[in-house]
Amino acid sequence: MSALLQPGPQLHPMQYGDLDQVLAVERAAYSFPWTRGNFIDSLAAGYLAEMLLDDRAGLVGYYVAMAGVDEMHLLNLTVAPAQQRRGHSRSLLDALERRCRERHLATLWLEVRASNARARQVYARRGFAEVGLRRGYYPAGKAQREDAIVMSLPLGEG
Repeated sequence: MSALLQPGPQLHPMQYGDLDQVLAVERAAYSFPWTRGNFIDSLAAGYLAEMLLDDRAGLVGYYVAMAGVDEMHLLNLTVAPAQQRRGHSRSLLDALERRCRERHLATLWLEVRASNARARQVYARRGFAEVGLRRGYYPAGKAQREDAIVMSLPLGEG
């Protein structure tokens, strides 16, 4: 019965004071994480940034997205490694898509590493289509670069 009383993870706006815990997740999740400066710049620019917090697990995940004319560009969506494969990416994408629809935006865009098959599958199941390629977009170590797949989701708004 207590499981019924436990609320699930809740969305909260990301703020400057959250950056230590955000950076801990970012560094645990990626070989080439965003820097504190990337997050500070995004918050200072007014980008949409929300975190998924759980009373027991703490910071589960977050996203940062930049609004444009009739569109939104997802810049970063991360789930803590210990919390992956539990549907949290779906929850974050649901929240972002709701925000896009509230703003009557027509398209949601993102880039994903060409090698990140799991993320590409998540996005494809959501209805995102692979529409382009950005060569050498991501750092890949030892002065190497990795291509990004550009994906888009039409929202039927705009």
